[in-house]
Amino acid sequence: MSKNLVIVESPSKSKTIEKYLGNDYKVVSSKGHIRDLATTGKFGLGVDIENHFKPNYINIPGKGKVITELKKDVKNSDKVYLASDPDREGEAISWHLYDALGLKDSDYDRVVFNEITKNAVLDAFKHTRKIDMKMVNSQEARRILDRIIGFRLSKLMQSKTGGKSAGRVQSVALKLIVDKEREIENFVVEDYYEIDAFFKDFEAKLEKYKDQDIELKTLEEADEVLSKLSKAFNLESIDTKKKNRKSKAPFITSSMQQEASSKLNFGASKTMRIAQKLYEGVDLSNETVGLITYMRTDSIRLADEFVNSTFHYIEENYGKDYIGYPKQSKKKENVQDAHEAIRPTSIYRTPDSVKEFLTPDEYKLYRLIYYRALASLMKDAKVEQTTVILDNNDYKFKATGQVLIYDGYLKVYQEYESNEDKILPPFDKYHTKVIVAESIEKSEHHTKPPARYTEAKLIKEMEELGIGRPSTYAKIVETLVSRNYVDVVDKKFIPTEIGFEITDKLQEFFSNIINVKYTANMEDGLDKIADGDLVWYKLIQDFYDEFEPLVEDAFDKMEKKAPKETGENCPECGSPLVIRKGKYGEFTACSNYPNCKYIKQEPKEIKEFIDCPICEGKIVEKKTRKGKIFYGCNNYPKCNYALWDKPTGHYCPQCNGILVEKGKKIKCVNCDFEKEK
Repeated sequence: MSKNLVIVESPSKSKTIEKYLGNDYKVVSSKGHIRDLATTGKFGLGVDIENHFKPNYINIPGKGKVITELKKDVKNSDKVYLASDPDREGEAISWHLYDALGLKDSDYDRVVFNEITKNAVLDAFKHTRKIDMKMVNSQEARRILDRIIGFRLSKLMQSKTGGKSAGRVQSVALKLIVDKEREIENFVVEDYYEIDAFFKDFEAKLEKYKDQDIELKTLEEADEVLSKLSKAFNLESIDTKKKNRKSKAPFITSSMQQEASSKLNFGASKTMRIAQKLYEGVDLSNETVGLITYMRTDSIRLADEFVNSTFHYIEENYGKDYIGYPKQSKKKENVQDAHEAIRPTSIYRTPDSVKEFLTPDEYKLYRLIYYRALASLMKDAKVEQTTVILDNNDYKFKATGQVLIYDGYLKVYQEYESNEDKILPPFDKYHTKVIVAESIEKSEHHTKPPARYTEAKLIKEMEELGIGRPSTYAKIVETLVSRNYVDVVDKKFIPTEIGFEITDKLQEFFSNIINVKYTANMEDGLDKIADGDLVWYKLIQDFYDEFEPLVEDAFDKMEKKAPKETGENCPECGSPLVIRKGKYGEFTACSNYPNCKYIKQEPKEIKEFIDCPICEGKIVEKKTRKGKIFYGCNNYPKCNYALWDKPTGHYCPQCNGILVEKGKKIKCVNCDFEKEK
């Protein structure tokens, strides 16, 4: 019997959604992208440069079987629903499925849902549409731009520097880190002094002399001021104001990554991995349900249904006076407002009610997301801020304090906020306007250089500058670290020597392209494509016409980095030996190549793992001609026993076979024994 076929991206979502839809639907997974650009054509870009950059797509290696199975499912179905993620990348995946599976417009519908709950999924199937080609064109233009820049600049860097790659957004992010480091290097530390008056109940800091700000740069200046002060201060003014502490907007991708970093100590990649699991679905006692909405978004909008239910929840649990109002986005550009903010799928699904079904890290992130969304719909907190000015021989000292008079959203979000309360005494207790200090003291301080970027601060900066997209931030950070362009010390990014080199070379030849403004403008152009206001290939053509001549000039004129000398001389010709990079890593060779082709043979460290089960040899680590690691007998070619999986060095307790590492499990090569690592 034919069924309706639903294709999603993730296997973990398919079972959940199939339960919601019932027996008339079969839900399968494409397991992410099924196609990508080929590496054929000019420069291996996989596009036809002379024909409006027409892309040449090929199946991703290993996806052939998936596509074959999907074609069978399509053939046996009456209707196909393409249900990839609700963003530009998801739209592009749906289009690739449409094209690769040979679908016709009458065969399919596109369905999107922002949360994986029964009501949301069933409602989405009542409001289907066709693929939005404007969104597809925007995403594919991004992919082609990144391919052109990545391939061309990466090849340039590999041939001229010690770097491995460069990229449209990656290299701008690296430049931010390098520029910050140079600010720190050029910073000149200056000494200065402060003078504080200490009273029984409070303290005050010297701010002005008469009406002028005062700076004390030397010890002599500080001592001179001290010599003119007495312990008697005149109470000049008391100013009390009531101020609001505004509740925070619900999370978007970048703010979630930032808060998870600072409050939970999660890296951006870890945060996104956990959020993906919370979105795709968690097995609760009697249902499988997505706990949060889609986690790749830059919109703070909340659905009316969620707002109304949350207002009801707030009134039930905290009182009507705590009900606030939805936040409005301050910026229109770069916001895919069809999305919602990241929020719980139900405000009644409290963190404590689902805690037993979550890992500790899942619980921590869900709790943060839950209370951020709840707090965003509660009233602002109110504080009473008091400023006191004290006069001492025309030297003005200031004391400030604030008292929380209404907790508002802090009722639920206090633990995630810094405590700014600093209470001043009631000054009406002083019967005169003269207050006597217990002591007046000077203290030495030093100006500090700007702080290095943490992961959270770099993501915030990129988001504010409008470079990259929410879904790319974690990958960019991961690439900078893995390429050895930055070191992470005390959670702060410090550019390496190669990081400086890459940035300087790119700025020497590509300063008009590898910069914040150009990259942000490119994001605007991609948004215009998504809105239908710009033809995708015209954006790429304009870029390419400017970019390619710069690349050719750089290949011609960029000075190649000299290989590093080892301090040894070649035993064959006497020239210095140098470290070179080859296909399989670094090696030591003669600097007089190609006249001298001497290569130093390094002694190989052989890793022995376990006895060979066939002969008396040992299983050791080896490499294929293409550099892939495998594990084989050291008596080869007499014995050709080999494994692809790494032996643990232990034997199976059931059959005494070799145990190997297989993902997160330990498995026997001979029987069905397995266990968690």
